[in-house]
Amino acid sequence: MESVLLDSYLSSNSLVLHQLESFNRFLDGSMQGIIDRQNMIEPSVEGFALKLGKVRLEKASIIEADGSRRAIMPNETRLRNHTYAAPIFIEVVPIIRGIEKSASFGEVFVGELPIMVRSNLCYMKTLTRQQMVENSEDPEDPGGYFIIKGVERVLIGLEDVAPNRIITTMKKTGDKVTSVVFSTAPGFRARCVVTRNQNGIFAIDFPTTPKSINFVLMLKALGMKESDLLEYAEDLLPLKNDVMLNIESSEFKELGTKEALVELGKVSAPGQAKDYQQKRAETQIDNYLLPHLGDGPEERYEKAKYLIQMARKATVISNRMAKEDDKDHYANKRVKFAGELMEELFAYAFRFFVKEVKYQIERTSARGRKLSIQSIINPDTITERISYAMGTGTWVAGQTGVSQVLDRTNIISTYTHLRRIKSPLAKKHPHFKARDVHGTQWGKICPSETPEGQEVGLTKYLAIMGKVTVGAEEAAVEQKIKDLHKIESI
Repeated sequence: MESVLLDSYLSSNSLVLHQLESFNRFLDGSMQGIIDRQNMIEPSVEGFALKLGKVRLEKASIIEADGSRRAIMPNETRLRNHTYAAPIFIEVVPIIRGIEKSASFGEVFVGELPIMVRSNLCYMKTLTRQQMVENSEDPEDPGGYFIIKGVERVLIGLEDVAPNRIITTMKKTGDKVTSVVFSTAPGFRARCVVTRNQNGIFAIDFPTTPKSINFVLMLKALGMKESDLLEYAEDLLPLKNDVMLNIESSEFKELGTKEALVELGKVSAPGQAKDYQQKRAETQIDNYLLPHLGDGPEERYEKAKYLIQMARKATVISNRMAKEDDKDHYANKRVKFAGELMEELFAYAFRFFVKEVKYQIERTSARGRKLSIQSIINPDTITERISYAMGTGTWVAGQTGVSQVLDRTNIISTYTHLRRIKSPLAKKHPHFKARDVHGTQWGKICPSETPEGQEVGLTKYLAIMGKVTVGAEEAAVEQKIKDLHKIESI
């Protein structure tokens, strides 16, 4: 019975489907989303800007010595030590004194993107078995990998803590409880922490602040008054006692919002003018504090309420009213495959591309020369950064070993390599719990296949019938819940 079920599953599903679907999602939507978020290039040139529009990718091709571009198959790229990549074209519209000049530039070639074999932009996607044989391609090749300078490379799935989820744990000494959320906005991730000590005093840590911030000071800077804080904490017992204690013991309880922003600015910009300190504090809380809630002044009150919820969870755990969260529970984890990894890499390369274009426009204008596509857009900016990361395995956040040479010892080795999952934890440290087989891995992660030695339990593999779900847009789900009147509209 098991063999019949397995045969039926394998005949209708590819073992590398998770890699292909992930990369295709990146091509179909994520890539355009990155460009839409940075769709205006505004250099320091009066009355001139560039607006970026739709992105378009052609199928894999190569530029020959005579300058002509032609289609290329995966096997030829291996034999000639080329990269199996597709050209990227973006609509560029100059805006001169507020008027769009649509016909000036049109589509512009901005670089090349490595293409996954058997993805939607790969020629093998539509070929029959006979056509593959005629083109010297292997009909049994599963795909799911890239070809970088003639070398087959696979992007390893990275296991990470689930973003935008409060994880509350207690220190081994029992004197502190921390509520941590890895707040993730497109192209940015910030670790925000609310800590409760054994006396019930809260402190907040988030990027760009050199030390912990007083809880009451932060809420004041976010625009929350004492009366609002007490009213909001009224129904969040046992939080109310901790809130009253924090207010009473805080030296900032008498401050207004503006004064609280200045005090917050003094922490990261000491000795500066008050206006600068206030502006610095506003930038910090808008861009680096819980960025998944938004980056505008209108979201500050929601951020204050979210911090109170983090504090409440810390209080509940500290009073032993609930168990601390299990960081190894697979509901608290996510695995990033090729699409998500390529999204991070492309966003990183695209930021450099925008800076380079801005610089070239300013330099050309300063020299009094006429602007031309050749002078302001360098396709190598995107191409080289992506190729370097995929060729060396060194990724955006300093992670190493993300891109690896595909194991071709035999077909089983190839499939297992394409289904590998790697933990970001350092292999030199014990991390005993992280290495153990967790009950929630059942049906998702293979319980027995893992290397011996330092990598044991940190390098894992998808179970043979493990399915990787796509996920959903949080904004759409949130709106649906609001429509059902299950939560308040923000």
